Amino acid sequence: MKHFPNLLRLLVLAALMALQLVSCSSEPGRVKVEGGWIQGTVLEDMTVYKGIPFAAPPVGDLRWKAPQPVIPWEGVRETTDFANSPVQWGKNPWGNSEDCLYLNIWTPAKSPKEKLPVMVWIYGGGFGAGTTTDPLFDGTAFARDGVIVVTTAYRVGKLGFLAHPGLSAENPEGVSGNYGLLDQIAGLQWVQRNIAAFGGDPTKVTIFGESAGGISVSMLCASPLAKGLFRGAISQSGGSFGPTRPTTYPGENMKTLAQAEAEGVKIAESLGVSTVEELRALPAEKFVERGLAVGGGWPIVDGHVIPDDQYRMYERGEYNDVAVIAGYNSDEGASFSRNKDGKVHQAELEERYGPFTGKLLEAYPLENGTVTHSARNLMRDAAFGWHTWSWCRLQARTGKAPAYLYYFDQHPEYPADSPMYGFGSPHGQDIAYVFQMVDPERAIPGDKELMQAMGKYWTNFAKTGDPNGPGLPTWPAFDNGNPQAMYLSGAVPYAGPVPDEAALNVLDEYFRWRRSPEGTAWAR
Repeated sequence: MKHFPNLLRLLVLAALMALQLVSCSSEPGRVKVEGGWIQGTVLEDMTVYKGIPFAAPPVGDLRWKAPQPVIPWEGVRETTDFANSPVQWGKNPWGNSEDCLYLNIWTPAKSPKEKLPVMVWIYGGGFGAGTTTDPLFDGTAFARDGVIVVTTAYRVGKLGFLAHPGLSAENPEGVSGNYGLLDQIAGLQWVQRNIAAFGGDPTKVTIFGESAGGISVSMLCASPLAKGLFRGAISQSGGSFGPTRPTTYPGENMKTLAQAEAEGVKIAESLGVSTVEELRALPAEKFVERGLAVGGGWPIVDGHVIPDDQYRMYERGEYNDVAVIAGYNSDEGASFSRNKDGKVHQAELEERYGPFTGKLLEAYPLENGTVTHSARNLMRDAAFGWHTWSWCRLQARTGKAPAYLYYFDQHPEYPADSPMYGFGSPHGQDIAYVFQMVDPERAIPGDKELMQAMGKYWTNFAKTGDPNGPGLPTWPAFDNGNPQAMYLSGAVPYAGPVPDEAALNVLDEYFRWRRSPEGTAWAR
C-alpha cells in the first residue's frame, strides 16, 4: 500500500483534468482544436471564430519553408478578432506581419454531430496582396444557408513565392517557391483534421476563390499534394492553363523552377545579399514593393507542388477530378488595360503575340482606332476567359466529375455621354454577389434577385456537387458537343452560347502554337 498516496494523487489529477475538459467543452462557443482550446463569438444563429492559428508562425528560420505544425498554447485562446494579414504593401486595420497563418470560421452548427458542408475561401490580390479581413468576405450569409465558411490566409509576394538556388538546396524535395500554395494546402489539411469539432463534414469540403484565389483553386485541382482535401472547386476569374514563359504576361504568368531561381538570384543581388542566411536576416519590409509587383511573387511549375504545365496535366487526366464551377466577368479587361490608344495597343500585342497579332486584332478589333470594349476582351480572355473555357473543355473530355461554366455580366446601362459608356462588369464585381454583400443603396434593377440566385447556386454546389436546385433556372454541365455558359445577368440567369467563342478559338490557336517547339523558342 506504500504507493497508495501516489495513486490517489494520480486519480485526483485525472478527475480534475476531466472536470476541466467538461467545463471547457460545456461553455458555448468553446472548441478543442489542434493547439488547444479556443473561444469564439456566439451569435443567435451561428458562432464565429477569428484568428485561429493553423500552422506555426513562418518567421526566422521558417521564412521560405513549408508551414510547420501549430505551436500549442495554455488555457483558452480567444478567437474573437482577426489576426495579422500577410506582409504586403499598404496598411491593414489588424496589421501586416510574417506571423500570418490564421483562419476564420462561421458555423451555424449547434452540435459537432451535424456534419454540415464546408466552403473554404481563398482570397485574391495577384499573389502580392490579400487578406481574410476584407468585410466582403463575411461568411454570415452562407452560414445562414446551412454551410460552414472558412477563410484562410497564405503568404504573398516574395515572402510567399520566392525561389532561389540556396532555398532549393536546403529543401528535401530540391525545390523552392510556392510557399503560399503550401500554406493553402496546410489550411485545408487543418480543416480535414478539425472541422468536425465545428459541426462540419470533412468529406464535403468545397474550395472557392477569386482572381489569384481562383487561380489558386485551379492549381490546387492540379496539385497531387491537395488530393483528397476537397470534393468541389469554384474558381471566380481564375484558372492557370497557360504555358510557362520567361517574361510575365497576364495568362502567361508561370515560370519554370530554373527561371524562377535565376530571378531569385537577381532579387537577392538587388538587395545587396547572396546567401539564404543573409536573405533571412533582412527585415520583411525589404521584400515589399509598392502596388502589386509580380516579380518573385507568383506560383511556379516547380515539379512538386505543381508538377507540370497544367494544360498538359489535364490533357493526360492527371488532376484532382472534382466537380467544378469556373467563370469570369464580362469586362475583366477594363481593370487591366492601361491605355486607349490603338497604336500603343497594337505594339503591345506584337511584343506579346508576335505572328498572331494580326489574327487577334481581327478577332478582337479596335473601334475607330481606340481600345474599347471589344479590344479589352482580348485582355479578359487571355487572362481569364480562355483559361476557364479550356478548363471546362478539358475536364469534360478527360474527367468524370462535371464542370459548370459561367459568365457574369451585371452592370448599369450607362448613357452614351457617360465616361463609363460601353463598360461591362469589371474584375472582382462578382464577389459582393456571391457573399450577399451588394450595397442596397447602390443596387441596380435585378441585383437582389441575382445575388440571391448566385448565393443559392454556390451553396447548392457545396451541399450536393451540383449548383441546380428548386426555384433556379437550370444550369447545364459543360458539354463539348453543346458548349454552354450560364449567364449570371439580370434578375433571371440563363444558359446560352459561350461568349465570343470564335475569338476564343483564335486565342486557343495561339496558345497551341506557344506550346509547340517553335512557339516555345520564340517566347521571350
